[in-house]
Amino acid sequence: MTERIVVDPITRIEGHLRIEAQMDGDRIAQAYSAGTMVRGIEIILRGRDPRDAWAFAQRICGVCTLVHGLASIRAVENALNYPIPPNAQLIRNLMNGAQYVHDHVMHFYHLHALDWVDVVSALKADPAATATLAQSLSNYPRSSPGYFSDVQKKLKNFVESGQLGIFANGYWGHPAYKLPPEANLMAVAHYLEALAWQRDVAKLHAIFGGKNPHPNFLVGGVACPIDLNSDSAINAERLAKVQEIITQMQSFVDQVYIPDLLAIAGFYKDWGARGEGLGNFLTFGDFPEKGMDDPSSYLIPSGAILNRDLSTIHDVDMNAADEIQEYVSHSWYDYNGGKEQGLHPYDGETRLNYSGPTPPYEQLDVEQSYSWLKSPRWKGHAMEVGPLARVLMLYASGNEQAQELVKMTLSTLDVPVDALFSTLGRTAARGLETKIVCDMMQTWYNQLVANIKAGDTKTHNEALWDPSTWPQQAKGVGFMEAPRGALAHWIVIEEGNIKNYQAVVPSTWNAGPRDQQGQPGAYEAALQDNHTLVDPKQPIEILRTIHSFDPCIACAVHVTDPEGEELIKVKVR
Repeated sequence: MTERIVVDPITRIEGHLRIEAQMDGDRIAQAYSAGTMVRGIEIILRGRDPRDAWAFAQRICGVCTLVHGLASIRAVENALNYPIPPNAQLIRNLMNGAQYVHDHVMHFYHLHALDWVDVVSALKADPAATATLAQSLSNYPRSSPGYFSDVQKKLKNFVESGQLGIFANGYWGHPAYKLPPEANLMAVAHYLEALAWQRDVAKLHAIFGGKNPHPNFLVGGVACPIDLNSDSAINAERLAKVQEIITQMQSFVDQVYIPDLLAIAGFYKDWGARGEGLGNFLTFGDFPEKGMDDPSSYLIPSGAILNRDLSTIHDVDMNAADEIQEYVSHSWYDYNGGKEQGLHPYDGETRLNYSGPTPPYEQLDVEQSYSWLKSPRWKGHAMEVGPLARVLMLYASGNEQAQELVKMTLSTLDVPVDALFSTLGRTAARGLETKIVCDMMQTWYNQLVANIKAGDTKTHNEALWDPSTWPQQAKGVGFMEAPRGALAHWIVIEEGNIKNYQAVVPSTWNAGPRDQQGQPGAYEAALQDNHTLVDPKQPIEILRTIHSFDPCIACAVHVTDPEGEELIKVKVR
């Protein structure tokens, strides 16, 4: 029997993920992705007031809090045909944009960079040579020999104390690491800087949403009034702080993140030829200029790309029963009509049917059910979602900035266009879209300020706030592009309360198991694409490709108890 390598849990992600790799010599022949934890938000939401859904939906995840709240209120607004004021749309774009920039920078440095950066090797670096390297990449002010010497001393104290802390349990010294010591020291310094940076940029959510994480939202607009003469509203001082945060974001992205990304990628060009997998990409679209009912105004277009064909963008209908469906043939769930059928989320079911092994166990029975994740499909196709899908969609639809950034990246790294479809391309795309969104935040901010100066301070539409005006039955979908990919919440409302609620999230698309036809999910397919392991006991190659998706398994799983009852009751006063 060929060896099966098990990595459980995959660390530096949100939630619990198990990867099993069936080996053929030193090559991964088959891979299996298993979500090993559960949640119960959809069940908890049944019977509640749809205007309260966002507060519960945000608790799907402790990282993706804003995006689930936004998808939830969009679902209610779509169901009730509830328009929002222009200022509310701009503020939502700013909040979501800040989530992108914050999330992507944090992912690169704190979740993914350590797959490429050998922290302990930085102790061998020459601080003066590190400064020369950093200064050759950008004009970032913190690039002196003294600065890098101080960082190196701090790292040395960690190592000599025997307490590596945040750098513990790495595969330091692994032969797959290729960066010279100076590049490692530069990256470690920026890793530490990003810790402080993210604390400051998170304040934008607190300004518009009252707090972070779990900022406040409101069906029909946003929860923050605008009054330049009030201390308890969005005033001139708070707007100035927002501008300061946007400038701070742009400086770090332009002077640190993008230069580091390109510099590190230059040593790992071979990863431009592995880790693709499906070749199918899906986006729902987001960042509307004129509202969600006008897709032509979206910064990120909606569409599907099949078999790498960037010349054809297929339309996506979120409401069509035969387009988006979830399957459970290899999931620990069941459907009333049997495990082989697919259900559109409006008709979605969350029925537990656990028949797996009892931990601890050696291997999953992958011929049966093996994951708490479902398997979403678009017109029967397994699809990849996320930054790579969005950058490809922007590129294919003619977005000039995206095309320029992609061409610049390919030229700088001297890699072919096929490198886009890879682990390397996925990681690079995340940085490129960070630049695109960060630049757009200044545009949205300028539009908001212009509206306020023109006397428009409205941030909420109360026209449909009275449930007595609602139809007896309504259904809607709230979709968006979360940092990790296409996200949508489907809601069915009857007599003013939620009858059914289903969230299909990015990591369900990417991390889901095989479907009834045996098609692998995006993680599984990517690991089966040209992966050999240098050391099976330290499978850093698996981590590199899985982390390139930025998994969020907490978002992707569902739960009810074996009798179908609620697991918790929450009383809202």
